[in-house]
Amino acid sequence: MDLLLWGVLPYVSVALLVAGTLWRARYDTFGWTTRSSQLHESRLLRIGSPLFHFGMLFVVLGHVVGLLIPMSWTDAVGLSDHAYHLLAVSTGAVAGVAAAAGIGILVHRRFTVPAVRKATLRSDHLMYAVLLGAMVLGLTATVLNSTGQTGGYNYREGVSVWFRSLFALSPDYRLMAGAPLAFKLHVLFGFALFALIPYSRLVHMFSAPLKYLVRPYVVYRRRDPEQLADRPARRGWERVS
Repeated sequence: MDLLLWGVLPYVSVALLVAGTLWRARYDTFGWTTRSSQLHESRLLRIGSPLFHFGMLFVVLGHVVGLLIPMSWTDAVGLSDHAYHLLAVSTGAVAGVAAAAGIGILVHRRFTVPAVRKATLRSDHLMYAVLLGAMVLGLTATVLNSTGQTGGYNYREGVSVWFRSLFALSPDYRLMAGAPLAFKLHVLFGFALFALIPYSRLVHMFSAPLKYLVRPYVVYRRRDPEQLADRPARRGWERVS
């Protein structure tokens, strides 16, 4: 079971992520969108969306630093293990709480505003459940580890080393077998979220509106209503000189 969960499942998740993204780009170009519901409600969206997106940005950066940078590197620059964990917990807690508050507002908005609720897809329900599960489990693992409830477990010597071994195509799954349950569940929800990205509105994270920077201006012209009233109505588009 450990081999299946920590040695096979991560690659299955990445394969679904890559294959689904390529399929979506090829066969569902017009569906590659956030399906914005701003027209239905904007007040809660203006609060929840920035909280969630900026919070998640720093959460992802924290995961990149914690998982990809070995302990020997931080020791080499004179950053002690205590100082590293203090910095990681303080900044990660702020980012995690901000992201959790943001997604909480967005979920509340989606299920309490009738127009937004009607625009909700089945994939949104699954996406919100997995996303919330991953965030809650991540915060739980952080709190338990910080308060010593995990027996002094150091994820930089366990989860991080296992995660880096995935890139070498030689996963050391035994390291994950000894991780606390909260860390295991957080990782499983994380890989489930990766696999779900191409098949939900989360696919928009791979898009950037670069063409917006070079597109031509949209020209608006006002016409005198008196002049328009003297002319017969015409079907279709009218040429503008």
